[in-house]
Amino acid sequence: MAFNSREFVESAKKQISNELIGRGILACSGGQDSTLLAVIANEAAGDRILSVFIDTGLLREGEVDDVKKTFSSFSINFRVIDASEEFVSALRGVTDPEQKRKIVGNKFIEIFERVAAEYGANTLLQGTIAPDWIESGGKIRDVIKSHHNVGGLPEKMKLKLLEPLRDLYKDEIREVSKFLNIPRITQPFPGPGLSVRIMGEVTRERLELLRKATKIVETAIEKWYAGSDDLPWQFFAVLLPIRTTGIHGDKRTYGYTIAIRAIDTLDAMSGTFSRLPYDLLDSISTTITNEVKEINRVVFDVTNKPPGTIEWE
Repeated sequence: MAFNSREFVESAKKQISNELIGRGILACSGGQDSTLLAVIANEAAGDRILSVFIDTGLLREGEVDDVKKTFSSFSINFRVIDASEEFVSALRGVTDPEQKRKIVGNKFIEIFERVAAEYGANTLLQGTIAPDWIESGGKIRDVIKSHHNVGGLPEKMKLKLLEPLRDLYKDEIREVSKFLNIPRITQPFPGPGLSVRIMGEVTRERLELLRKATKIVETAIEKWYAGSDDLPWQFFAVLLPIRTTGIHGDKRTYGYTIAIRAIDTLDAMSGTFSRLPYDLLDSISTTITNEVKEINRVVFDVTNKPPGTIEWE
């Protein structure tokens, strides 16, 4: 039977109404999944649900302001919490990607439980979708990577978990979002943020370098494909943990390397790398190496999913 957005929305609202006892908080990343859930939950329960957006310090430039604007436009009851120091400190010295995801997941829950106690909530709503729990193992297969909102959750949690979007895939998320007139958020962004796009240890210096490179990559690709249906499904920069010799002007440099990742997919379960034009790649590379002096090399990822995942970690 074909997927029906109207029926799904009514079903999700009914689930929230039936399972929410008292108050709840909603974990919002600012991405399409959690924004969709916030809109549905707002229609179902209004101010009984507080949507919480945590500034982890692992976000892209301007992300907090974008979330505030979107949530205000839908009159959603929300709160923004600056916990950047907590997250960055917790990740100090950590290089293993699974450990990063679990640290971020645990830190999210720690803060959500704190907010829930203040708000008098006993339920945590999450925008978990099918690819999240499938890649996290789902108790039926190998763990590909622990999504912070599934495999990254602590075994013992004080809050009851409610996940109305759990059986949806990315193409269905887009359909329901369109049905509810929610603007399409340009592309997905991982819950652990830039921490899983920095290979190796997360430091404030590396975060700032990646934030600058990310802005350049996203802006250039969005501008190139403006008004076109060919915009890649997801595109971003990855900071590699290696340095290479280069030249700035007539001086030797020993700088970082940035990898560009762009991929096309329907459901996030499989995908192919986007065939970005060479002129576009040339422009991005030149801009990054000119404007971010600590970076002297740019490479392009031509790996499909599988064997690679969309994110590098």
